[in-house]
Amino acid sequence: MLGHHSEASLAAMQIGGALEWSIWSVFAAFEVGTIARVGRLVGAGDRAGARRVARLSLGMAIAIGLVLALATPLVLAALPLVATRVSDEAMSEARGYLGVTIAASPIVFVAATATATLQAGGDTRTPLLIGVGANIIHIALNRVLILGAFGIVPAMGARGAGISTAVTFAIEAVLATMALTSRARPVSLRAEGETSGTIREEASQLVRIGGPAFLERVLYHLGFMTYALIVTRLGDAAMAANQSLISVESICFLSADGFGVAAAALVAQKLGADKPDQARSAAWIAARYAVITLTSFGIGALLLRDVILPIFSDDPAVFVIGRSAMPVLAIAQPFMAMGVVLAQALRGAGKTRQALGVSLMGAVLVRLAATWLFTIVLGFGLVGVWLGSTTDWLVRAAILATLFRRRPGEPTRTEPEPLVQ
Repeated sequence: MLGHHSEASLAAMQIGGALEWSIWSVFAAFEVGTIARVGRLVGAGDRAGARRVARLSLGMAIAIGLVLALATPLVLAALPLVATRVSDEAMSEARGYLGVTIAASPIVFVAATATATLQAGGDTRTPLLIGVGANIIHIALNRVLILGAFGIVPAMGARGAGISTAVTFAIEAVLATMALTSRARPVSLRAEGETSGTIREEASQLVRIGGPAFLERVLYHLGFMTYALIVTRLGDAAMAANQSLISVESICFLSADGFGVAAAALVAQKLGADKPDQARSAAWIAARYAVITLTSFGIGALLLRDVILPIFSDDPAVFVIGRSAMPVLAIAQPFMAMGVVLAQALRGAGKTRQALGVSLMGAVLVRLAATWLFTIVLGFGLVGVWLGSTTDWLVRAAILATLFRRRPGEPTRTEPEPLVQ
């Protein structure tokens, strides 16, 4: 819809969308600790402890979200300094989008935390149903707010997309939090009974697990923003084409992330139940299904590229550039599937330092060096950008697969023990 509003609106998401995702991902790093701790406690049968972690995590979500919302003017002021080779129209669209979405950070973080808590407790169906319902509304709002409707609502482009996004997260936050109030769930905010331990102790656990995850995301997204800035050197048409490809690949990435969430929750639960071998098996099963699924998606996208790409933009230049890079997108999918799922499994085991090391090697060092080589030095344009990211996923998948194959399972204790050495 943004592509049909204007090329600048679609190109703006290459700046605004990338910056938004980076900011939210970094500041939501504590969710890694939420999944690991809630899953462990559910696996160990400690419902009171799981409730304590859930309440603490939701409190942290609100607090961190409010701090970020207050920083919205600073984010908008820094935007021109980050992207210096972007057209004025695309910059204006990006500012309109971020001005809404960053201000909505408390709502976004509550939605994400409540959803992660449900998933860590083993309930993935409720978040699915909530997501389906909320995104039906999201699509309708996008149509009205991005492109205008009935001669009454003006076309707002990227700003309209931002408003639609904020409303969707608000719906998800309310419904997911309400779901957590049911006493019948493994994790319930309303469950009764004394809790063992203290909030301070649990906060310390979350920080211990979430600290390396925070650092990992800071480094990863610094690399990602630099990666995105390389794309801005190629012009608005390449930026719009890249955003089209990212939108296609997001279906694959989020599917892999879904398998990763399942892996993280099951790994945490099995380790909490002192079943490390089953934890490892769960990780490999999730990775295998993800590889099959994403490979199928990638092949389908490649075969249907002449149908898919015009959906995003009518500009012939955008189509030609996007079409040339689609084969690389397809090749990347099995490696991305393996990398995403096994990294999530590591985090579910509480092994965030190992995940940090893999991310530093792949997403920061390999991706930036490979992208610069293929795009700038060899002059492959947008194809080079996608070759760079594919090289990153290949390296990460190889390292993670090696880590998971090195030993069978290790025993667990009260404190998270290594699933992988």
